[in-house]
Amino acid sequence: MQDSTVVAKALADVGPRLRRVRTQRDITLTQLAAATGISKSTLSRLESGQRRPSLELLLPIALAHKIPLDELIGSPEVGDPRVRFRPRNRNGRVVVPLTGQPGALQAWKVVLPPEQGEPELRTHEGYEWLYVLSGRMRLVLADHDITMGAGEAAEFDTRVPHWFGPAGDQAVEILSLFGRQGERIHVRAAPRRSDGGA
Repeated sequence: MQDSTVVAKALADVGPRLRRVRTQRDITLTQLAAATGISKSTLSRLESGQRRPSLELLLPIALAHKIPLDELIGSPEVGDPRVRFRPRNRNGRVVVPLTGQPGALQAWKVVLPPEQGEPELRTHEGYEWLYVLSGRMRLVLADHDITMGAGEAAEFDTRVPHWFGPAGDQAVEILSLFGRQGERIHVRAAPRRSDGGA
């Protein structure tokens, strides 16, 4: 079901729910109007669906009934946030997407097997951030040839000629964040103190 359909259904259900909550508590429209400061006609139009519910109207009603706003409006459930892993094989590499939604920035877990021959550097639009989970990774970036171990990270513009893979004859496991439009990764962390203090 599309988001707009879910929202439309939730809004359409608010009126009948308001009426049901009020009648279950045996409260008249006149009594609710006095308790909320909302006119009887506005309350009636809300319950019949002739008036679109707004926060300014729903909050006083929720307070008058002493129930949470979510319960009063029956907000749609948030979907399961877990990403369902579907490993793929790309050129001998096992690639597991860690982002479920399409978008500018994508996250991947990648297992890179040992490769034969010399690295073939390539370029393309984007910006990449790599984090070594286990093993040792070799990153060739233009004139730089770097070996990285578990816990190390690198980021680079993918328009620079590059290649990465295992540094030896053992597979390496990495996390990759990639933005096609060249988005840089923003890491929020406390700055490291230069005086060696804690």
